[in-house]
Amino acid sequence: MTNAMELSQRAQGVPASPTLAITARVKELKAAGEDIIGFGAGEPDFGTPEVICDAAVESIRSGQTRYAPTPGTPEAREAIARKLRDQNGIACEATDIIINNGAKFTVYLALQALVNTGQTVLLPTPAWVSYKPMIQLAGGVVREIPAGPDSDFKMTPEQLEAAIDSDVRAIILNSPSNPCGTTYSGAEIRELAEVLSRYPHVAVIADEIYEQLTYEDEPYLSIGSLPEMADRTVTINGLSKTFAMTGWRIGYACAPGDGGSVIKAMTRMQSQMTSSITSFLMSSIPAALERAGGEVQQMRQTFAERAELIHGLIKSWGEVTCPRPTGAFYVFPDISCTFGRTSAGGVAINSAMDFAGALLDEAGVAVVPGEGFLGCGVNHVRMSFACSEDDIREGCRRIQDWLAKLA
Repeated sequence: MTNAMELSQRAQGVPASPTLAITARVKELKAAGEDIIGFGAGEPDFGTPEVICDAAVESIRSGQTRYAPTPGTPEAREAIARKLRDQNGIACEATDIIINNGAKFTVYLALQALVNTGQTVLLPTPAWVSYKPMIQLAGGVVREIPAGPDSDFKMTPEQLEAAIDSDVRAIILNSPSNPCGTTYSGAEIRELAEVLSRYPHVAVIADEIYEQLTYEDEPYLSIGSLPEMADRTVTINGLSKTFAMTGWRIGYACAPGDGGSVIKAMTRMQSQMTSSITSFLMSSIPAALERAGGEVQQMRQTFAERAELIHGLIKSWGEVTCPRPTGAFYVFPDISCTFGRTSAGGVAINSAMDFAGALLDEAGVAVVPGEGFLGCGVNHVRMSFACSEDDIREGCRRIQDWLAKLA
């Protein structure tokens, strides 16, 4: 007999997020007085710019605390559309925008709106840990396109073409990448678009949450700005990473194609799930997009300096290899050279999970094991450099010392 409180197969099949688990563990250890260097957190270590906070506080004081329109206020949607037109070259209007409870939920809604049970979603890997569970929750089938460090973890046009058949409904394209910290160039985006242009049944979910955190001189290119991709791309972004607003939970999607059918579908679903984002945060969106540019550039410059610092330090770790980070705030070193060895504390290192566990217990340094990122991620760990230069130097020193003691 079935227990009345027995969990659904859907709930049982969803794994916990390893990145959030590592972050929570680091907070617990620090609260207990442990000296921990945390390279796990995927969030900026800066405060939210004052101009953004002031806008939200003023909204509370002026009584903007009632329900808001499900897709967002007209003013907030227009501010996003204007940003996408002016900065990304995406032809869109306010009606092509929906504002959601974080970019993570936006990706989930987009998949729910586009994917039917049994349809295939292409996923270049290594990939963010939540994409696969989200695809599966939509009833989709994951088809990986593996890319390794030799290509800076970027799939080639040839790989993309070989992966497409009549079963494919969509592809998730994340650039700059979480967990890899690398970015598709404008030329590479155009080459991928050329392939996709031959397969009009394939939609693109472009997760561009890190698009303002890039460290090359070349301007960022949104695939949704290309004419051949404009009506089949859902561009997803948010305020969390760029504006140090992770806890505010503000994400958005833009999908101008097919008369706005995707946005309308996402709006209907959100109306049944969460209604809207917190109403008094709507005013923070124009404030962030239009008045916090100076703070964003300062953060971007700091992250660029940290990227060079941490990459340079990792290069001194003997056989450990790591592509240079060009976006976001992650590095993804290959630590498989440690497999088959034993730590000073007696732990056999046979996986990234073993590596991360022993490193935390013995050296007080937290990294995210690569198993959840799929593909060649099993040989890697993710390290976030959203922390101070002092922590980067000390954490990397501890790792180097710990590696030197492996037997």
